[in-house]
Amino acid sequence: MKVSKVTTALVFAMFLGGVAGAQTYTNFIRQVQVNSGAEWEVPVEKAGEQLSPLAIDPGGARFELWTVRSSTLTEYLLDQRYVGSYVPQAFVEVESEDPYVTVHRTRADRPFTFRVSLSGLLTDPSAPEASRKVRLLHYLQEYGADGNEATINRDEATLAEDAVLEEDGAFSYYYPLSTLPGEDRSKLRGEETLTVSTLRDYQGEDYDIPPYQVASVRLQVWPVADGAIVGIEEGQSLRFETPQIQLILNDLYPDSRTFAQLYQGPANLGQEGEPIPGSAIVINDAVPNSRVLVLDHWDSLIKDSGEWTMEILTQTPFGVDRLAHVTFTIDRDIKVNGTVTTIE
Repeated sequence: MKVSKVTTALVFAMFLGGVAGAQTYTNFIRQVQVNSGAEWEVPVEKAGEQLSPLAIDPGGARFELWTVRSSTLTEYLLDQRYVGSYVPQAFVEVESEDPYVTVHRTRADRPFTFRVSLSGLLTDPSAPEASRKVRLLHYLQEYGADGNEATINRDEATLAEDAVLEEDGAFSYYYPLSTLPGEDRSKLRGEETLTVSTLRDYQGEDYDIPPYQVASVRLQVWPVADGAIVGIEEGQSLRFETPQIQLILNDLYPDSRTFAQLYQGPANLGQEGEPIPGSAIVINDAVPNSRVLVLDHWDSLIKDSGEWTMEILTQTPFGVDRLAHVTFTIDRDIKVNGTVTTIE
C-alpha cells in the first residue's frame, strides 16, 4: 500500500534521563529517508521533544537517537524508530543486574532478559505480509582479545536466531548466560543484539521497500575478572621481614572497586579483614581494565605470630568476588635456649 507524502511535522520524544549531561555527552537525532536515502541530523537535549527536520516521504523514514561521549568521541546508538504507512510499534529492552544505562552491559557469568512489546500488526489475511509479520533477529559479535566496540564492524555480526512474530503482545527471552562463542566461558567479550525488523514490502517496481529495523537493543558482555598474588607462596613461613607483593589484576569490570585485605587465620570466604594500604583501585570506565599493583611494608598490619591470609576482593554490581588468596605463617616469637648454673 502506497502512502502520500506526509506534510504534518513529526514529534519525536526523547527520554534520556540516564545519560550524562552536556559536559560529558552530546546527543542528536538522525533522520534517514527510506526511498531517497537523504539524511539530516539535529542536536537534542537530554529530555524533551524535537520536530522532524524532514517531512516523511512515501516508504517511510528511520529516526536514530545517538549520543557522543566527549572524552573519547565514541558514538552510541541509543534507540531508533522506523515510521511508515503500516509499520507496527515495537519496543525492545534488556534487563541485567548492572544499572548502568548509557550502554546496557553485563558480565559473562550473569543472566539477562530481552523483552519485546509489539503492537499494530494487521490481522487481515489479504493485507500485505509486511503489515502482518515482523522478524525477530538475535545477533552475536565478539570483540576479540582486549577489544571493544570501537574495534568491530557490526555488519559482520553473526545471526544466531531468526524468528517471525505474527501477533501483537509482550514477549520475554531469558538467558542464564551469554550465548557468545568462546572456549573459556568466563572470558567472553562482545555484544548481543536483539532487533525487530520489518519484512520486505514489494508491490511492484514502483514500490519496493527493503526490510528496516523497527526497534533494537544491544547488550555488552564483559569477562569475569581474575587475579593473582605474586611474591609469597601458599604455606610459606615468614619471620620479621615481609616480601614485596605484586597484585596481578585482569579484566576488572568497568564499574568496580578492587582491594586486598589481610586477616589472621585460614582463608575464609566472606571474612572481613584489614584493607592493605595502596591496594585499592576504583574503575569507572566504559571497558574493563587490567592493572599490576606493588605492595611494600604491609607487615605493619601483622600484630601477632600465627597463620594469616591475604586475599584480593572485587566489588561490582553483581556482588563481591574473591579473585585470589594466599595463606602463610608468621613466626616472630624469640626463643632463648640456655642453662642456669650456680657457683658455690
